[in-house]
Amino acid sequence: MTEKKLLMGNEAIALGAIEAGVQVVTGYPGTPSTEALETIIRYADRCEIYTEWSSNEKVALETAVGAAYSGAKTLVTMKQVGLNVASDPLMSLTYIGVKGALVLLVADDPGPHSSQTEQDTRAFGHFANIPVLDPATPQEAYELTKLAFELSHEFEIPVILRTTTRVSHSCGDVELAAAEPDLSEPSKPAPAGVPVKASCEGFTKDRRWTIFPRLTAERHPWLENVQVQLSERFSGFPYNSVSGNGKIGIIASGVSALYVKEAVKGFEELFTIFRVGTVYPFPEKAALSFLKGIEKLIVVEELDPYLEEQALQLVGRAHLSVDVYGKKNGFFPVSGEYNVDAIIDGVNKVLADLKETASLSHASPAVLRGELPPLPIRAPTLCAGCMHRTVFYAFKQAAKQLKKDSQVETIFSGDIGCYTLGNAHPLNMVDTCLCMGAGMSIAGGLSRTNPEAKQVAFIGDSTFFHSGIPAVVNAVYNGADVTLAVLDNRTTAMTGHQPHPGIGVTALGSASKAIDIAGVVRSCGVEFVKSVNIDSLENSLENCVEAAKEAIEFKGPSAVVFKGKCVGITKPRTRFAIDTESCTGCGFCIKQLGCPAIFLPAGEDKPLIQDSCSGCGLCAQVCPSGAIRESGVKK
Repeated sequence: MTEKKLLMGNEAIALGAIEAGVQVVTGYPGTPSTEALETIIRYADRCEIYTEWSSNEKVALETAVGAAYSGAKTLVTMKQVGLNVASDPLMSLTYIGVKGALVLLVADDPGPHSSQTEQDTRAFGHFANIPVLDPATPQEAYELTKLAFELSHEFEIPVILRTTTRVSHSCGDVELAAAEPDLSEPSKPAPAGVPVKASCEGFTKDRRWTIFPRLTAERHPWLENVQVQLSERFSGFPYNSVSGNGKIGIIASGVSALYVKEAVKGFEELFTIFRVGTVYPFPEKAALSFLKGIEKLIVVEELDPYLEEQALQLVGRAHLSVDVYGKKNGFFPVSGEYNVDAIIDGVNKVLADLKETASLSHASPAVLRGELPPLPIRAPTLCAGCMHRTVFYAFKQAAKQLKKDSQVETIFSGDIGCYTLGNAHPLNMVDTCLCMGAGMSIAGGLSRTNPEAKQVAFIGDSTFFHSGIPAVVNAVYNGADVTLAVLDNRTTAMTGHQPHPGIGVTALGSASKAIDIAGVVRSCGVEFVKSVNIDSLENSLENCVEAAKEAIEFKGPSAVVFKGKCVGITKPRTRFAIDTESCTGCGFCIKQLGCPAIFLPAGEDKPLIQDSCSGCGLCAQVCPSGAIRESGVKK
């Protein structure tokens, strides 16, 4: 029995994994991959799937590896930068292999929309000798997920299912081979730490599972031979398809293939299109068949020139007389997210170079974006009432006082998360930001080269558990004079409010032991550790400033854990309003805080507070004239 359903790409991947018989699913939340694991959570109890949000991607992969060694079918989810964290075990795993099946969903983010890089996972597959499948639609995402499990089980190696933001977050009709599991009854939380499905073979002791140089030397030839076998197999897959019979060839993969299809609409007679769904190992046999009779080749792909390099190598080895047009010779952008317009422009440049009389039209409705009115510019900012704003402002005041009293500067190192927005005007409180967990380590390095300055590192609660703890240990071990400010808003806020080890709730909703951040910091040897509750409206800023000053002035590693709740998941508190009689129109609240709930109406000289106010009370605590007060109106 089949069923057609409108699904997001990530949802299609989740249902494909369930249909493939997945038994263990692990991951770390990261846009644009998050919804895949969240979808599986909805089915976990009914389908007997053990599911967890792990503390980071490395741990997620290693947990799945243990299950796969026992014959289980496993899935690990992450975004492209998360693959960097997981790369250490992954590089060794390719030599060892697996017993059951292990699929890595890695979501790339061309643009980027919500990432610090535009990293291309296709190149990582080549680097690590791991097969990479590249779906273009939610339907292909569903089908290629099932294929990934089949390949992983057959060849006993991990397989990467690489998506991009547009594939993960776009929606489309997906024909399911099996009816979707019934969700009329709510799924019950699974007991913490107990595997839900134990129908795998179980672990068998074997020297294969212990990697040593000798084993690596034995397995490497096997691994290289697998790549040849996969290339042969991939050449016959329908996901690598050829259409058209024009003299100009186009190679494309992923969502770029759909852009190409729309871009050349009405001019199909000019082109022969080769859609590549299995990008590594490159399906050489199918590609050679496609290139017969092609004189000019256009390569369309987002991010790295991966397919272009594969095509150039193949053309050279086969001594084909084919000119290749792509990123390397300037016909297509070398970075950023593509769209139909970008493809039309690139193909038109090629046609002009070839002195073709045809020129692709911009008449398609999908490419008339230039005629739409421009969207209003929204500067990046923290949410109205975010606890992070209070902490940032408190440290700003503490640093000002320190500079006034002793002429000492303070350098603020940041991290990846909502609190990266502390860099936005007017707070300007993040001087460095590299990757998750790097703030504390960078602060340690800055303390060695800037001994006259004070160092403060901001980190979120989820990131602290992800990769912040080793940096704390390093600071204590090496005696770095740094202050750690942990912004504990009780959730993984930026990626959609997933739980983490500090909350006491697992991915499946069951109760677990909550790990106390202040206790962990103390156990690492930090002598000055203080906790501040920001939820209390009364004197919250004053308490934060006092704790910040004490921590900064302490000689050696120090830490303050600021506890509050993310305004995105809590009920709003009492609203605040501005008494226009008392307000002097100084604009201090706007200039200093940057809260989106406070604005100055056009033509007015006094600000107003909008309905988006969540009642944090920070503006009332900083107002010089005391004109901001609780309105008594509940939202």
